[in-house]
Amino acid sequence: MDRSRLLLAALLQLLAVLYAVWFYGDRQYTLALLVFALPPILLMVGVMARRRTAAFWAGVAALFWFSHAVMVAWADPVKAKFAWAGIVLSIGIVLATSWPAFAKRFGRKG
Repeated sequence: MDRSRLLLAALLQLLAVLYAVWFYGDRQYTLALLVFALPPILLMVGVMARRRTAAFWAGVAALFWFSHAVMVAWADPVKAKFAWAGIVLSIGIVLATSWPAFAKRFGRKG
């Protein structure tokens, strides 16, 4: 459980950095940081503070981040590299949030 928590925190931090780099130079950079980079940072703080609901909400938010990245990858070839990184990170976040349940369900018995 501890490794999945640390992995989830690292993935959330990487996602926040990705969005900060992705929107750098944008006219509405501050707004983009508030909308895209702040939620993963707040969720990372909650995960590191061992809040039980933080991992759940990170998984829910990852569905939004995944959908957004797929839409951008499809619509804007210039930003496709950032979008593909977002797709990979959001899938990683979903897997990291689900890993303790997978381990408990399919782990060794006896």
